[in-house]
Amino acid sequence: MSNERTPLINSGVCCLAGPAVACGAESDAATESGPGSPSKDPRKLNTFFGVMVPTILSMFSIILFLRTGFVVGHAGLLQGLLMLIVAYTIIALTILSICAISTNGAIQGGGAYYMISRSLGPEFGGSIGLMFFLAKVCACGEYVLGLVEAILDVFGSDPESSVSGGIHVLPQGYWYTVLYSSVVLLLCLLVCLVGAHIYSRTAFIILLVVTVSLLSVFISSVAVKPRDFVITHTGAGNQTVHYNASYTGYNATTLRHNLGSGYSLDYSTNSVMSFATVFAVMFTSCTGIMAGANMSGELRTPSVSIPKGTIAAVFYTFTVYVLLFILISATCDRTLLIQDYGFLQKINIWPPFITIGIYCASLSAAMCAMIGASRILHALALDDLFGLPLAPAAVTSSSGNPWVAVLYTWGLAQCVVFAGQLNSIASLVTVFYLLAYAAVDLACLALEWASAPNFRPTFQLFSWHTCLLGILSCLVMMFVINPVYSSGSIVLLLLLLLFLHFRSPTSSWGYISQALIFHQVRKYLLMLDVRKDHVKFWRPQVLLMVANPRSSCQLILFVNQLKKGGLFVLGHVQLGDLDSLPADPVQQQYNFWLSLVDKLGVKAFVDLTLSPSVRQGTQHLLRITGLGGMKPNTLVLGFYDSCTPEDFFLQDTAFCDSSLGRTSEGEYNFGVDLPSLQAHFPPVRHVESPRWLSPEEYVGIISDALKMSKNVCLARYFFQLEGEGKDSKVDGSERTLDVWPLNLLQPGSRDYEDVCSLFLLQMACVLNMSSKWRNARMRIFLNVETESSDQGWVVNEETFRELLRKLRIRASIKIVPWDSVVQHHSQEDEEPTRALSEDFLSAVNCMLMEHSSQAAVRFLYLPRPPAHHSQAQQYLAQMEAVTNNLGPTLLIHGVTPVTYTDL
Repeated sequence: MSNERTPLINSGVCCLAGPAVACGAESDAATESGPGSPSKDPRKLNTFFGVMVPTILSMFSIILFLRTGFVVGHAGLLQGLLMLIVAYTIIALTILSICAISTNGAIQGGGAYYMISRSLGPEFGGSIGLMFFLAKVCACGEYVLGLVEAILDVFGSDPESSVSGGIHVLPQGYWYTVLYSSVVLLLCLLVCLVGAHIYSRTAFIILLVVTVSLLSVFISSVAVKPRDFVITHTGAGNQTVHYNASYTGYNATTLRHNLGSGYSLDYSTNSVMSFATVFAVMFTSCTGIMAGANMSGELRTPSVSIPKGTIAAVFYTFTVYVLLFILISATCDRTLLIQDYGFLQKINIWPPFITIGIYCASLSAAMCAMIGASRILHALALDDLFGLPLAPAAVTSSSGNPWVAVLYTWGLAQCVVFAGQLNSIASLVTVFYLLAYAAVDLACLALEWASAPNFRPTFQLFSWHTCLLGILSCLVMMFVINPVYSSGSIVLLLLLLLFLHFRSPTSSWGYISQALIFHQVRKYLLMLDVRKDHVKFWRPQVLLMVANPRSSCQLILFVNQLKKGGLFVLGHVQLGDLDSLPADPVQQQYNFWLSLVDKLGVKAFVDLTLSPSVRQGTQHLLRITGLGGMKPNTLVLGFYDSCTPEDFFLQDTAFCDSSLGRTSEGEYNFGVDLPSLQAHFPPVRHVESPRWLSPEEYVGIISDALKMSKNVCLARYFFQLEGEGKDSKVDGSERTLDVWPLNLLQPGSRDYEDVCSLFLLQMACVLNMSSKWRNARMRIFLNVETESSDQGWVVNEETFRELLRKLRIRASIKIVPWDSVVQHHSQEDEEPTRALSEDFLSAVNCMLMEHSSQAAVRFLYLPRPPAHHSQAQQYLAQMEAVTNNLGPTLLIHGVTPVTYTDL
């Protein structure tokens, strides 16, 4: 076909799987290949022990005993129940999404992070994964602060600030709070460094202890008699303030007084509470819904256990919270609820029940959050999404425990405890969790909207409406709780997205964006109706046939500029017969072609075919390439000659071995590296005689394209073109585009306004509008016979200038007398079967050399090929003689009307 050819490449697929995150799970590392990964199967837990127990413990945590009265006291029973319903509605929508994703195929270790990252891809998955990790870290610090607060209530040395009676031996103050929190964090660190199995084995025992403590609250509401209390706090100016509070037992008057809201000053933060701030604290109790999902690495059947266990745990905790809200509203006055967060100890038949319950719930929640956060970090490190900073977190012990990730988590949690007050970081934790929930809903929504056939979850109680509602409710509540934290978290998410996008992390997880793009493209392609095409919106849609890309890269880059936002397809025909082959050899070559496209930085598709002949294969591609309204209307071929082509791979640094070291670390090559890319392209020989393509077949391809109403361009000497590379510094203003719109081989034809001539002008104008050719000067040459007696060329020139004005083409017009050329042409030469004289062809070539030798690209009129194949060699010889030594030249024959003068 030509010496402008392109390669056929082969690609393997690089698979990378990331581990998962587990709250109270150690076997995440076992599911992935990594240093020190254990080989035994960790999947042993059932629904109750693997999902229900950790979820219930995480949702109870410190809120159950230390903040239930705070919520009811400030918000009242009615608003408190409203908060509870709103909070559980939000998490219920997210749970539906979790259940849908978890029942759509096998879930590996990592739970929520695994679902998000494997559904939304590395950019969004990595960003949300890191945010989810930060949420867990903040939650760990929050639980530790709650535990320290409960300890100081009993053992604090300051009776005035300690609201509960006890042994006052521990000094109090901000730095003492930080110290005690650090000690508790160190205890959590030691447990987590030993292994998550300690928490897993004791989780059920802890749940039993918490359940006993909870039962004691309900029993005490009946067994304990009414009593009064005096609560002392240090107010503004270090003044001692005393409050009279009472426990009334079940009392209708107490219930009635507690129905409405009574937002007032919070004694721990000295700030006035509101619906948003109270809701933020209360919503923390709902942030444990993913604790069971995070145990996916230990579950026997995660697709069954996660939906059942999570839903059951949520219903159980919701019921407990409703009953507890009603109980304390009917038995305690508002002053007791607001001024003493540890009031449940005072009204209990045995106060240590509550103390033990608080300690167990808080400590288990803190360890759970630390373990879960470390597993998320370990998963991110193994997935290599953030590179060197997180690389040490991938290290594990001989038993598979990611101890470095645990140290990372402990260090960040230590920073969190410097906040010093539980309520001051509750909003931040809530915002981070809401963002993670919104991401899960978004993942499910994207899967549903993509309509991928493989998204077939067995859990059917969801729809895109619930996903969208879940996203909106999470985002709205984020800004209701704290607009500053919410805005900051979204900005952080966007920055992480941009970082991961430009870092281009490796991934074989599948990209939901590709499924969504496919869905939208299909929809818009159906809307692109070819019957509504109009000439004023015409644009070139090019099929470029290439055989060896080593000598065709400059032409590929040039056509990329010529397409003007239209379709650009690289076509290649491999000779062969599928009947005689065991498999289609073409399918394995697409990745190599696509890697070439990436390397060149062109916006092109690739279409390959297997055919017994190049002509037949080109016919196939002209007919079937594209879809709907996006089909090629122009065929570009390299010129058929025997000149020595240049090897582009030896010129461009992007294809040289020396550039290997400069490849981006995170660049994903889809299994095609630079050596394999070079190996699959045959080296350019000194003379590439296309034995597989005869002159008759080449000219036949041109004829076929014209018969199929396709425009044809023959490109010659484009391996000499400079300034087309990505790093080229050639100044466009120094280049010229020369257009010869007349059919130079038929001097008798003086029509400058036929379809082919106008197409020639349009293509030159399109190139002149592209980014790299915008500053190039465009020249149009009009051939005239000055010795003619009628002087009609003067009128033709004025007519042509008017035409350019109507077409809005900015170009200078050059008048070229060619009487000396025409004298070598006779009327007999106009006959189709007669060969043009060598003198005439040489004269045309000399004229072109004289006027266009310095042009960057020349646009010439391509005559129609002969009807009979016996004249094919003669036709090619004429084209070769006319363009001999011209430099980059485009011979064009257009059959499509492309110009329009009206608005």
